[in-house]
Amino acid sequence: MSTRRKREKFHINVIVIGHVDSGKSTTTGHLMFKAGVVDKRTLDKYEKESREMGKESFKFAWFLDNTAAERERGVTIETTTVKIETDKSIVSVIDAPGHRDFIKNMITGASNSDYAMIVVPASQGEFETAIGPKGNTLEHCRLAYTMGVAYPIVLINKIDTVPESELQARYKEITSCLTSELKRIGYPPSSIDFIPISGLGGDNLTEVSSLTPWYKG
Repeated sequence: MSTRRKREKFHINVIVIGHVDSGKSTTTGHLMFKAGVVDKRTLDKYEKESREMGKESFKFAWFLDNTAAERERGVTIETTTVKIETDKSIVSVIDAPGHRDFIKNMITGASNSDYAMIVVPASQGEFETAIGPKGNTLEHCRLAYTMGVAYPIVLINKIDTVPESELQARYKEITSCLTSELKRIGYPPSSIDFIPISGLGGDNLTEVSSLTPWYKG
C-alpha cells in the first residue's frame, strides 16, 4: 500500500529592522501572539509586569526582549530569532536591535536573511527622525542590501497615531519617500511592498483593518 509523501514546508528568513522605538519588537511579538507561538496566559503575565513598571505598551515586545537591561531601557540589545509556522512555510523572524550602539548585532542577523521587514513609524516627526541623519533606518537598509537581502517589506507602523482623515495622505507621503530612498540604495521599486499597520493594536497584521479601507494590499 503506497503512502503519500508529505510535502516539506519551505523556509524563509526575515529580519526586522528600523530605527530605535519604531515598534519592531512590539510588531514581532504581536505577530507571535496572533500566530499562536505564545499563549494568552503569557501575554497576561507580561501585561501585568509591564504595567507595574509603567511600560504597559511594551507587553508584546517582552516576548522578545527578555533581559532586565532590555526591559528597563525599553530597547532591543540582542538579536532574537523566533519561528512562525504557516500552512505552507516556516518563517524564521529575526528581531534586530535598532539602536546604533548594537549595529553589529543587526548585521549578524541580516547575513542569513531573505527578506527585510523595515518598520517605520507613521507618526508626524517620528518618521522624519527615523529616516534622517540621526536615524538608523536607511543605514539598516543599506546594510541589508549589502548583505544580499533582496526583498524589502516596509511596515508603516503606528497608523493609529495619525488622524484617520489624514492617514491615506500620510501613507502616500511615506511610500513615495521610501520608494525613492530604497531605489537610491539599489532596490527596484517593483521589489518593495508597503503595509500600513499598528504593531500594538494589531491592525493589518493578520486581518484587514477598518482604519485603512483604501488599502488593497
